[in-house]
Amino acid sequence: MSQPDFQPTLIGPTTLIRPVSAGDWPELFAAGSDPEIWKVHPRSNRYTEPVFREYFDSAVASKMAFVFVDRSTNRLIGSSRYYGYDAERSEIEIGWTFIVRSHWGGQTNREVKRLMLDHAFTFVDTVVFWVGEENWRSQGAMTKIGGVRRSELFTRELSGATPHFIFEIGKSQYQQS
Repeated sequence: MSQPDFQPTLIGPTTLIRPVSAGDWPELFAAGSDPEIWKVHPRSNRYTEPVFREYFDSAVASKMAFVFVDRSTNRLIGSSRYYGYDAERSEIEIGWTFIVRSHWGGQTNREVKRLMLDHAFTFVDTVVFWVGEENWRSQGAMTKIGGVRRSELFTRELSGATPHFIFEIGKSQYQQS
């Protein structure tokens, strides 16, 4: 069986999701250099150039990452990626997501998650989201899109000692919403 397409271009009503490229660095760093975006995030210093550079370089290297483009302005407004595809468990993670503050509270988060979930559910049955224990903003956003929180806190080497909640969305529940 062939590998799924982890970097398709996805088009929504207001947002285009396309694979991240090395040339996106200046504009994506400008979008992500706002300290308020990262305030409740486990990596609260991601707005700094060296920490954002690590985030960006790992996104490009992952071959599973995206940038979000506002279709009305053609400007980069955020990023996300797939991670940890497990064919046997039929599961993948969506994470490392940020959206510029000008697009908070509107339809952007719902739209990009819906596009990424629609695509993921063509090859998995479960999508998970790791959300920092203190990241109340993302926890609320997960609940809004139908994420169900697993009962305990989790840690993993990738995230250091920072505890995370795992939210999951199953394909059958998603298709009913």
